[in-house]
Amino acid sequence: MFFYTIFMLRYLITRVVGLIGVTLIVSFIAFMMLYQLPGGPFSEEKQPLSPVAMAAIKAKYNLDKPFYVVWFSWVTHAVQGDFGTSYQAENVPITKLFADHWGVSLQLGLLSLAWSVPLGMLFGVVAAIRRNQWLDYLLRFLAIVGTTLPGFALTVFLVFIFAVRLHWVPTTGWKPFENPATMVLPAFVFGLVPFGSLMRYARNGMLEALNQDYVRTARAKGLVESAVIGRHALRNVLIPVVTVLAPMIPNALTGSAILETMFSINGIGRYFIDSISSRDYPMALATAFIVATLWGISYLVTDLTYTIIDPRIRVGGR
Repeated sequence: MFFYTIFMLRYLITRVVGLIGVTLIVSFIAFMMLYQLPGGPFSEEKQPLSPVAMAAIKAKYNLDKPFYVVWFSWVTHAVQGDFGTSYQAENVPITKLFADHWGVSLQLGLLSLAWSVPLGMLFGVVAAIRRNQWLDYLLRFLAIVGTTLPGFALTVFLVFIFAVRLHWVPTTGWKPFENPATMVLPAFVFGLVPFGSLMRYARNGMLEALNQDYVRTARAKGLVESAVIGRHALRNVLIPVVTVLAPMIPNALTGSAILETMFSINGIGRYFIDSISSRDYPMALATAFIVATLWGISYLVTDLTYTIIDPRIRVGGR
């Protein structure tokens, strides 16, 4: 036990160091790509200025230096929690903009996961139990629709039916306390991909588990089917479900640029697109930095969760 604890500490330290390295590389690549885009945050097309005024503005934001110098200056402050100020909202700290916009994206993401995760797992298990029956075909069809149909196309269709024709929900906006109906369509569309993916993995995992020897042994001992599934087969389903759930969490927590734009939701995803269009380097970099960090943390937590779900699994194969 002592040696395994030491090994786990070494593993965690290695993963955290790797996470820091990946985050820095992602921020560097993101900034390099932004810097190569035509135009700039203070181009003359947006606001005609004299050469002296333009030079003063570029010097103020270090834009008169090579991009790697600007990136290094930004990242040295970012690791201390200072992401700088936005070019769009002058003199407004990036942290304040995140505080103003990220809450809406969190609401959207958490609400979409709240219905897609339990229903995806439940329907996947039911589809496996009812394999090759009409219910299995129906649920598999729903999973295919959820994972393959583009979200923007489905949004247009649902808005036309339920908002324009039936007037059941508003067409745009996000007012969870004033008008909860505004949450229905965005949360439903945003949760379709997690729902379809989880259902497929849960179904395949349950089918594999039901064919294992220990499940047949449990049935031979006279256990009722609900006990066989709940106590024995379901644990085997959780491992692939956790694997596919890992990348969904950071995606949900950082919002959807397309859906937030189509539904006029003032979230961080929509603001990220606006920051790219306006060449707001600090805001776009901060978003990429935070998203990369969330992805790394989610995969680290996933690896550790494996050992809890199945004690036979040990990190590093030991």
